[in-house]
Amino acid sequence: MQRDLFDEEHLLFRETVREFMAREVVPHHEQWEKDGIVPREVWKKAGELGMFGFSVPEEYGGAGVTDFRYNAVIVEEIIRSAASGLGFSLHNDIMAPYIVDLSNDEQKQRWLPGFVGGELITAIAMSEPGAGSDLQGIRTTAIREGDHYVVNGQKTFITNGINADLVVVVAKTDPEAGARGTTLLVVERGMEGFGRGRNLEKIGMKAQDTAELFFENVRVPVANRLGPTDGEGFVQLMNNLPQERLSIAVAAVAAAEAVLEQTIEYCRTRQAFGRSIGSFQNTRFVLAELATETEIARHYVDKCILALNAKQLTVVDAAKAKWWTTELQTKLIDRCLQLHGGYGYMMEYPVAKAWVDSRVQTIYGGTTEIMKEIIGRSFGF
Repeated sequence: MQRDLFDEEHLLFRETVREFMAREVVPHHEQWEKDGIVPREVWKKAGELGMFGFSVPEEYGGAGVTDFRYNAVIVEEIIRSAASGLGFSLHNDIMAPYIVDLSNDEQKQRWLPGFVGGELITAIAMSEPGAGSDLQGIRTTAIREGDHYVVNGQKTFITNGINADLVVVVAKTDPEAGARGTTLLVVERGMEGFGRGRNLEKIGMKAQDTAELFFENVRVPVANRLGPTDGEGFVQLMNNLPQERLSIAVAAVAAAEAVLEQTIEYCRTRQAFGRSIGSFQNTRFVLAELATETEIARHYVDKCILALNAKQLTVVDAAKAKWWTTELQTKLIDRCLQLHGGYGYMMEYPVAKAWVDSRVQTIYGGTTEIMKEIIGRSFGF
C-alpha cells in the first residue's frame, strides 16, 4: 500500500538529510565505532542545515514548526544509513519537549540557540544502577539550599552522556513524597562536582557515547529547574514519554524495512544447490510473513505520528507501538540473519550490525514488559 504520510516539504527535507548522511556520516561511521563516540563537529554541521529543534520558536533560531514528520524523516534516514552512533533522535525527539515546552523565557534565551545550532548537545538522566523502568525508585537527591539545589547521586546508561553539555537530571527534591517529590533540573557541563564515568562498552551501537554520570554536591541554580515549582518532574516525564516511545517505534520500523530490503536482494542473488535461495518455498514464506508484518506496523506507526501532531497520541497507543514494533524488529532481523547463513554472522554484512544494534530497542524507553503492563492497566482490571 502506498505511504501517504509526507507532503512535498518533507520529501525535499528528506533529500537534504540523505545528502548530509552520505557526505558527513557514512564515510566516517566505521571509525567513530572504533572511537566509541561521534565528533561534536558533526552536530554543528547538522545544526547548520536546520536538522535540530523544529519546534523551537523562530526568535531562538528554530523553525517554529510542530510537526513530528520532520523528526521521523531524520530518524528514518539515520537508520537507512546504519548510523547508530548519532544521538540526534534523543536531542530532537526526547529532549526538545523538555527544553522548549518547560523552560521559561530566560532559560530559552540561554539554551535554545545552542540547541538548534548543535553547539549544545543534550541528554536526559533517568536510569540509575538500581532504577531503570521504575522511575519512582530513583535515589538521586536535590536538596534546596537558598538559590541552589545540592545534587547527589549516580545515573547510568545515559545516551549522549560524554558529549552532553546540558543534562536534564531526574532528582528527588522531597524523598518522602514519592512521585510528587520528583523534579527536573538542568545540570550544565563544567559544574563543580558533576563527573562522567567511563564510556560504557555495549554489544551494539558502538559509536553512540553512553555513559555513567556522577553528582557529588553539585550546586545547581534554582534558575535551572524545569517548571515553576518543585515536585512536577514525574508528571513532566509521563507527558513526554509517548513521543519518546513513538520515536523508538519509527526507528524500529525503518530498521525492519531496511534489513528486509537488503535480505530480499541477498536471497535473489545468493545461490545454493544451483539456484537462488529465494526460489525455495521456506525462504519465500519467511519473507512473505516479514513483509506483511512490517507493512502493517508501518501504517500503525504513521497513524501514531498523525495522532501526535494532533495532540491525540495516548500513553497506551504509544506503548502498543513501542513494544510491537521493537519486538518485530528484533525478530525480523534475526530471521533475516538466518537467511544469510554464515555470512549473516560476519560484521561486514549489514544484517550483522543491524542485529547487534537492534537488541536494545526492546529495553530502553521502557521495556516490552512495562509496555504490556501499561496497556493491561488500561482495561481497568
